[in-house]
Amino acid sequence: MTFETIEIALRSRCLCYCSVFYFLLTSDPMAPILGPKQSARFVSSNAQHVSIDETGVEKVAIEVVHNFKNMNYSVHSWIEEKLTPNSADARAVEWIFVTDLLNFSFWSDPSYAVEYRGENHTGYWALCAAINRAIEDGVDLLDPGVYKDISESDLRYVFRSVNGSVPIPLFEERLRLLHDAGATLLDRFDGKFLNVLRLADHSSAKLLELLCEHFPSFCDTATFHGQEVSFLKRAQILIGDLWSCFSGQGIGKFTDIDEITAFADYRQVHIINLLIFMRCRIPQVLAYYGVLHYDANLSALLKTGEIIPNGSESEVEIRGCTLHAIEMVVKRAREMLSSMTQDADQAPILCNAILVDNFLWTFRRKHAEIIDQTVPMHRTRCIFY
Repeated sequence: MTFETIEIALRSRCLCYCSVFYFLLTSDPMAPILGPKQSARFVSSNAQHVSIDETGVEKVAIEVVHNFKNMNYSVHSWIEEKLTPNSADARAVEWIFVTDLLNFSFWSDPSYAVEYRGENHTGYWALCAAINRAIEDGVDLLDPGVYKDISESDLRYVFRSVNGSVPIPLFEERLRLLHDAGATLLDRFDGKFLNVLRLADHSSAKLLELLCEHFPSFCDTATFHGQEVSFLKRAQILIGDLWSCFSGQGIGKFTDIDEITAFADYRQVHIINLLIFMRCRIPQVLAYYGVLHYDANLSALLKTGEIIPNGSESEVEIRGCTLHAIEMVVKRAREMLSSMTQDADQAPILCNAILVDNFLWTFRRKHAEIIDQTVPMHRTRCIFY
């Protein structure tokens, strides 16, 4: 079996064990895998097809500050959504784990949609609706003992779409991930993701290590210009959702939520200043705002709707430049907020990558029609986002 065959097999089967990737994809045995922030900076500095416009960054930062200052979006916005848990408790922790375990690749033509309580939902909300509907129907998808052994036919019924016409993408991968994660939780963590969270002891760096070690589908890496880079998108969104659900308190408190440094011996990964991530539609929103610019060849490719392979140069550049652009937006928005005068009894306005990412994702949902007409999304079919 050739090196290329092994790499293709690993990516197609999504067997992204960090140790395996480290051995196969790194020519220098001592070279670290860059953490997401370093990866973003490295990719954006070497990108040939994607660039960042600082004028666009300024525009988005102004929009963020306006909405955060006027409380149009805050740390409480997540739990106020219709389909997220309405209470911050142990069940909410398990709900977040299952949804983010399966939080990837919802796009299709026509759109995959789920009917729940009289409303149709698409994208990520279709997943949430399907899980909530199953629980109400007596299928407790928050119980690893249930989803470890759920049958193909039962899971297809859980994810049934409006009129049964469009199946959820990558169904077989979702079934496999549920089986694997359920078995892992039962075998190693007494059947509760809450115990994984407790082991992390309020450290997002430790939780990332635990996720990548025990649930390898969260370990999202690529090789770019000879350097192994990491994005860890779903793992970071899981942390962001936990933080948002609990408003950064109690079990959802992470002492290193903004700036962390960690070294994980078991996979030779340096994770520094790590928490920065993006959902799959964020590049589209940033391109709409003029933050991201694509060269002529990539723009033409996006307009055709052709699939861009996960791990390809163009796809890594889109992701890396998006992450770096978000970091720039957060930095500029914080500068603006710190320069504003506020009442002595007014709490500081919180601004971090989690909130900015959620705000931009919500903005895209509210303005989907005009954004889709203006800028095409990049299409990549994989389990990482």
